[in-house]
Amino acid sequence: MLLRLAYLGVTNAFALLRLLPMSDRDKDTEILALRHQMTILERQLGDARPRFSPADRAFLAALLHRLPVQALRRLRLLVRPETVLRWHRDLLAHRHAARSRPKRPGRPRTVRSIRLLVPRLARENPNWGYRRIHGELLVLGIKSAASTVWQILKDAGIDPAPERTTTTWSAFLRSQADALLACDFFETTTLSGTRLYVLAVIKHASRRIRVLGATTHPTASWVTQAARNFVMDLEEAGSSARFLIRDRDGKFPALFDSSSPTSVSRSSSPVSGYRG
Repeated sequence: MLLRLAYLGVTNAFALLRLLPMSDRDKDTEILALRHQMTILERQLGDARPRFSPADRAFLAALLHRLPVQALRRLRLLVRPETVLRWHRDLLAHRHAARSRPKRPGRPRTVRSIRLLVPRLARENPNWGYRRIHGELLVLGIKSAASTVWQILKDAGIDPAPERTTTTWSAFLRSQADALLACDFFETTTLSGTRLYVLAVIKHASRRIRVLGATTHPTASWVTQAARNFVMDLEEAGSSARFLIRDRDGKFPALFDSSSPTSVSRSSSPVSGYRG
């Protein structure tokens, strides 16, 4: 198309030079002859429409678009003036689209500061996954897609690992072993046949068991008092216990939570699997 348009431009430039030495009478005569030939062609075409190549459309649009519509209507053209103006609009739209087309295909590359910050956050916070890092970037005012964060970590050789965004129960127990205690009742029978309920506490880190007391009837007041005595012993020993795991047994009243270590983790089944 560009080669054809260049050819039309050169040939019409020479045609314009040929018109310079001609008198106005000769130009008017040639115009009348051309108009008559166009009339003959339109009569021969009948209902058929003339076909214009893209180069022909571009040349006519560039040549005639500056003329007002009234002047275009006075000219003898094979198409309507509105068609010429539409060709010119299409020509400008294609030109703008060509200039606006990015030189490199695909999305623009993420800025270097973000590409350096994402791996840094992942290395300094091993438990963070790409979604957590994406959320932290939003807090900092950095807008970036979660998929972009995933790709940056992948390119840096860091596993995006969605499971890094959550902490498993086993990992929590290992990391908080020194601060974890677990308590429960177990039953025993004396030589006389009396059944006793024994309240025992086990330290998760050392697996050491401490018996807080035994009773035939574990009432709420008895359990609460045993917990208070145990907390006082912990404070005197300077213990770092912060969490107490227990079940939902009715033998543990609400006062028990206020008397035991600050944080109480409740499971749906009795704690088991501990050894002395």
